[in-house]
Parts: sequence; structure tokens; C-alpha cells
Amino acid sequence: MTSHTLHFPGLESQKVALRALPPLSLYIHIPWCVRKCPYCDFNSHEARGFYSEREYVSALIRDLELALPLIWGRTVFTVFFGGGTPSIFSGESIEEIMRNVRMLLPLDINAEITLEANPGTVEAARFSAYREAGVNRLSLGIQSFNDAHLRLLGRIHTESEARRAIEIAQQHFENINLDLMYALPKQTLVEALQDVRSALAYSPQHLSCYHLTLEPNTLFHRNPPVLPDDETSSDMQKRVEEILEEQAYQHYETSAFAKPKRRARHNLNYWMFGDYLGIGAGAHSKLSFPDKIVRQVRYRHPKAYMQQVARAAPIQFENQVLPGELPFEFMMNALRLNDGFDSVLFQERTSLSLLTIQNELAAAEKKGLLSMTHKRITPTTVGRRFLNDLLEMFLKNTG
Repeated sequence: MTSHTLHFPGLESQKVALRALPPLSLYIHIPWCVRKCPYCDFNSHEARGFYSEREYVSALIRDLELALPLIWGRTVFTVFFGGGTPSIFSGESIEEIMRNVRMLLPLDINAEITLEANPGTVEAARFSAYREAGVNRLSLGIQSFNDAHLRLLGRIHTESEARRAIEIAQQHFENINLDLMYALPKQTLVEALQDVRSALAYSPQHLSCYHLTLEPNTLFHRNPPVLPDDETSSDMQKRVEEILEEQAYQHYETSAFAKPKRRARHNLNYWMFGDYLGIGAGAHSKLSFPDKIVRQVRYRHPKAYMQQVARAAPIQFENQVLPGELPFEFMMNALRLNDGFDSVLFQERTSLSLLTIQNELAAAEKKGLLSMTHKRITPTTVGRRFLNDLLEMFLKNTG
């Protein structure tokens, strides 16, 4: 998308006045991995040189303690350990973190607690320990079952290790997500579909199927590999979606497919403009209050983050989301959902009337990018395909 000022004229004097706060999630960032992948633009660092698991766990707990006044009394409905590679940490460390989460926060009795794992760091005893710590959903970064493609992606695991990781995970977890990527360097349509069929052989509860993109500040962006052309990539996406639909997976978000009642509750809260507290190096937060909505970013480098936590000041950036910015912020998330959103949700999460964006909604509907009823707003098939174009319509350029 092009650069715009995220501002709706006429909302300058309006105040945020939320009648109720949205659901709250907790995100915990583990910033280390064994080796940085050439396509990865996440805040991750190779676990060499400065690396102290114990010190970092202590910093996470202190970070959470410092954040308590912002979320006091609010129930946490989902917890997500992301990275990096959280499975690089021991089961004892994850257990210590979760024990403190339970002591410090009202954690919902049915909370979804997800941990991301890399097949190259899998140990049966460690998976058992994660389950004992309370993790009840595992997300495995498989990416491909093809050894040649795994090497090109810089992954540290092989096809056989990926399969072993899934088999071990299924011994301990009843809710598993498998991450796959397509449109990989030198990948053919047949190979992309074979990856999907290999994953389906394990009947996972959830699949995330991502189109490889060359993100800025990555090795692939600086030295682009040979990727499938647009037509082949489009064919891959179409056939992947068809195969998963045939197997009764619900395509509920741009890259997410789930068996019935197995949608990722943590990610759904993001997409429905819910709240989340992020702790850990570089973690982002979005927190609502009766009269304002705030975004925060913690210090990015693990060493700097731990130093700042020790000074009781882990937040590097904080800003209040202005009323004029809320329409785009909401739509940027909610329009990723294939079945859209309830029309009352916009006002519930932003305190703005839907009339605020009636012209933009009408224009998007006229272009065939949205369908609307008095109850629901849904991106069309064309709108999902050209999501950036749809989102552009909710940007305002005042420059």
C-alpha cells in the first residue's frame, strides 16, 4: 500500500468512549532461534554470544509485573508464546513463566495457550514438559516437507525431522497447527500441493498456509531468489484452498484454515481488534481504556530490553491511537476475516458510529470488494484477492 496519513477528517474533536473493553490476550516473545532464516523479518536473533535463558525469564516476569496497572482485573483469554523459536527454551522455563502468569493475572479456565515450535528443536521430553506447564496448543513451523526447499529456506530441520516432530506433538497435544509456505524458490505447483497433502496426512486441527513474500530487511530481499511467476503462484493459492475445502477445513482468514471449532482464538482476537499485552523484546501491545486506545512497543534487542526492564522502563515507544486513525486500524484487521465482521463490532471496538465510514463502505461495495447487510460486512472473493486495494479505501490522504 502507498503511504498515507491515517486520518478521517471530522473526527479531530471526537473522543474515544468505549462502553466495554474488548477481550484481552497475552503475547510472550522469545527472541532467539538456532539460525536466522533468510526470509524472516521478525525480531529474532541467533542464540550465540549473549544468551541467558534464566535472565530473560526473570525479565519477562518483571515486565509482566510492571504492566499490571494497565490491565488490572482484566481476564486473559489466550496466551501465545511466539518468536524466534520459543521451543528453544526448556520446559522448566515455560512452566515458570506460566506459573507467574497464573499468579499475577486472572487466566480464563479455558484459556487457549499456544507455543510455537521448530521441528529442529523438538525433544519428546520437552514437549511433555510444555504440556505439563499448561500449553494446550502447539504451532509447528514445518514450512515444507521437501528437503531441497527447506535448505533454500535456510531451515535447520529435514523432512524426516518434520514428520517426527508432528508424531511426537500428537502424543502430547490435541490441538496442533502446522505452518506451511508456498511459492517457494524453484517450487512447482505439483511440489506445493504435495506439501499440503503431506500435512493433511496427519489431520492437523489447523493449517496456516502462507505465500512466501520478500520482506524488507531480510537476506532474501537483499539477494532475491528465483520465485514462481505470478500465474503459478496464483494457481498454487487456488489449488491449496480447493484441496483444504475438500477436506472440510474452514478458510476463515487470509492464510488460516481450521477444522470446525478449531480456529486460532488468539489470532482471532487480533483480527477482531481485541486487546493484547505483549511482553518480551520488541513485543507490541494494543490496550483499550474507557477513554483511549494505546499502542506500545518494547525495546527490540534482547540485551537492551533486559537492561530497560531492570530500570522498570521496558517500553520504547507508546502512542495513543487517535479517533481519526481508528477506522483504518479496525479494517486492516477485520477485513482479513473471510466471513467479515458483525456490523455492531466496529462501534464496540472503536466507539465510532458505522456512519463514519459509510461513504467508504458504499464505494467498496460498488466496486464489488465488499458485501453488506444490516448485520454483517464481508469482503467478497474479489475483495479478499485484492485486499490491499480494499484497505486503501479506508485510508485518508490529507497531505
